Amino acid sequence: MSAWGVGPFQNEAAAEYAAEIVQDGAYALAEAFDVALDPDNDYLEAEEGHRAVAAAETLAAVLTGDTSALTDAALRAWVQNADTAELTHLREHALEALDRVLGPGSELPDLWEDSEDADAWQGDIQRLRAALS
Repeated sequence: MSAWGVGPFQNEAAAEYAAEIVQDGAYALAEAFDVALDPDNDYLEAEEGHRAVAAAETLAAVLTGDTSALTDAALRAWVQNADTAELTHLREHALEALDRVLGPGSELPDLWEDSEDADAWQGDIQRLRAALS
């Protein structure tokens, strides 16, 4: 796993995904949720899981104004200029995607399972769920 921390953007896939969000905005967020929730996908790979978590964190930042978990300056600027009304409808999709990331058939819990940071990762996902609720 190419992660250097438990935060939503502290892994290679999400760090690269930040540029996609800046470029494609709401479409990039919706796409990450759609991929995670695709009923034809029996197994959620780590990269797609990381992207869904990063998309959820970005949405939470737009809705709450808390950009502390965003590690990319361009993404922080995008969030500060984003239209909250345009993105609010994605909240339920984000929560469902986080459930999928944590559930069976998802690679991320398996990757974190034996790590000493497993509880911290789970806690950060729960923090994110609370911010979106």
